[in-house]
Order: sequence, then structure tokens, then C-alpha cells
Amino acid sequence: MVKILGLDPSLSSTGWGVIEVENNRVRYLADGFIPTDVKKPIAERLDEINRALRQVIELYKPEEAAIEKVFLNTNPESTIKLGMARGVVIMTPAQYGISVTEYEPNKVKKAVVGVGKAEKNQVETMVKILLPGCKPKNNDASDALAIALCHFQYRGGLRIK
Repeated sequence: MVKILGLDPSLSSTGWGVIEVENNRVRYLADGFIPTDVKKPIAERLDEINRALRQVIELYKPEEAAIEKVFLNTNPESTIKLGMARGVVIMTPAQYGISVTEYEPNKVKKAVVGVGKAEKNQVETMVKILLPGCKPKNNDASDALAIALCHFQYRGGLRIK
């Protein structure tokens, strides 16, 4: 049995989702998001993400983690802030000895929906179908669960689509 932590990094709202895999079966465990206060300094916001992620890791004890690869925004400042959040989101599981695998956004969509150019609502719908009982807290949590499902598929699990 393996627990996989999916992560959708953002400075404003980092999504997370945990699934459990046994043989070729996958089960939903939990999801959520880590909002940060835009009025606080970036250092404090990054620390909030780190502390909250540490709580998730300590509670669910995942053995593997997956994250979506970064895309470039047209706004350089937004890209830099996303990069800082990604650094924290990659570093935190690593501090627990958890390997982190990165996936391209279209690979995640293709793994879950079957189409690399799927819309967010299609991804969320399929996440709910593939993980019975799952009601993601928001789009960030839904995306994180999709990333975990993608990792399950590409690490040798059953092909979802």
C-alpha cells in the first residue's frame, strides 16, 4: 500500500490531495488547500505553505509526492512568485525523504480525462468519478488530486484512460 500526495503549488492557494494505492486499486483519502494572506510579506506566506504542508505530511504520511511542472506566465513577477511557492512545495516533502515527481500539465489532463487540452471542470468531474466519495474543496485541491492520479498511472498503476 502506497500513499501519494498530489501538489498544485501557488502562492495564493496551494492545493493538496492524498490518495492510497494498493495493487491496481486507488482510494481517495483527503484533499485541501493552503490559502495565504496577500497582505503578508512573501516570506511569511511561504512559511505558511511550509507549515501547513508539514502538517498534511505528518498526518497522512505519504511515501511519494507529485507536482505539476511550472508554466510561464506573461507577468514575470507572477512567474517568480510561483517559482518561490514551487520551491517550498518541492522542498517540504524532500525534508521527509519523500521523492517528488513532476508532470507536465497536459500529461496530467491526459491521464485523468484522456485529453491533454481538457478544461478545469472536465478534470474536476473525472477526479470525482475516479475517486468515489471525493468532493474537492476547490479547483486547487481537485488539480492536486488529478496530479496524484497521474502519478499513480505513470508509476505503473492501472491506466485510467
